Amino acid sequence: MRIYIKYMVSIRCKMIVKQELEKLGIEYGIVDLGEVEIRYSLEQENYEKLRIALLKVGLELMDNKKAVLIERIKNTIIEMIHYEDDFPLIKNSEYLSNKLNQSYNYLANIFSEASGINLEQYIIAHKIEKVKELIIYDELNLTEISYKLGYKSVSHLSSQFKKITGLTPSFFKEIKEKRRNASEQ
Repeated sequence: MRIYIKYMVSIRCKMIVKQELEKLGIEYGIVDLGEVEIRYSLEQENYEKLRIALLKVGLELMDNKKAVLIERIKNTIIEMIHYEDDFPLIKNSEYLSNKLNQSYNYLANIFSEASGINLEQYIIAHKIEKVKELIIYDELNLTEISYKLGYKSVSHLSSQFKKITGLTPSFFKEIKEKRRNASEQ
């Protein structure tokens, strides 16, 4: 049996879910972002206890199939951008279709209908957040960041970054440096 969990978007969330399952004595298999494989069918009482326990830590069990799919789309994008070592070499549309076993058009329509933005905008927003994170960590230069996140060029990354944040990546880095220097003084 699979259960789907909303707002489960990090490794820390996975740890919390595992702890709650263990507290309730629920045997589980794989715990992924947004979903858990339960080894047996949950009785209503245990399902309700799990639902309440997860709500207390800011997570929600999902029953609606459309909501489950949207959450799986979001988690797949988050995993692709934030947790993969390198960005996939295939198109975003192919990646999502392959991972979720659905046509990209169907996924895109469901997603935009429910969230109010299109799938590509959501992907770009997450890529820019990852770019900011990598700039702050200061381990990679813009060329390396651009390659790591699947941009065709640094100028493409820079134009998307400016469009989303209103700043160039270089200016963003300068601001970070000024704040660090100010806090050190």
